[in-house]
Amino acid sequence: MLAIRLSRTGSKKQAHYRVVVCEARRATESRFLEILGHYNPRTQPATVKVDRARVEHWLKAGARPSETVRTLLARHLTETPAPEAAPETGAAGQ
Repeated sequence: MLAIRLSRTGSKKQAHYRVVVCEARRATESRFLEILGHYNPRTQPATVKVDRARVEHWLKAGARPSETVRTLLARHLTETPAPEAAPETGAAGQ
């Protein structure tokens, strides 16, 4: 089974992560099939760069995202609708 999960990179106390596709039974830091993007939690706000088309491809191919990746994608990669113009309240034309 394939998994989409994070693979830690970076140095001690300066972690950043790759979003990778790999065999679910392999170790986290071992070989992977493809790098889908990067995640850096140390920036304000956190930097998330992921190729959405490739993520969708792997999900259709049967890869399962880890809980962390699922949350990451839901928070940072969902399309946020543009705020609708609120109707003006108050006395207009006075």
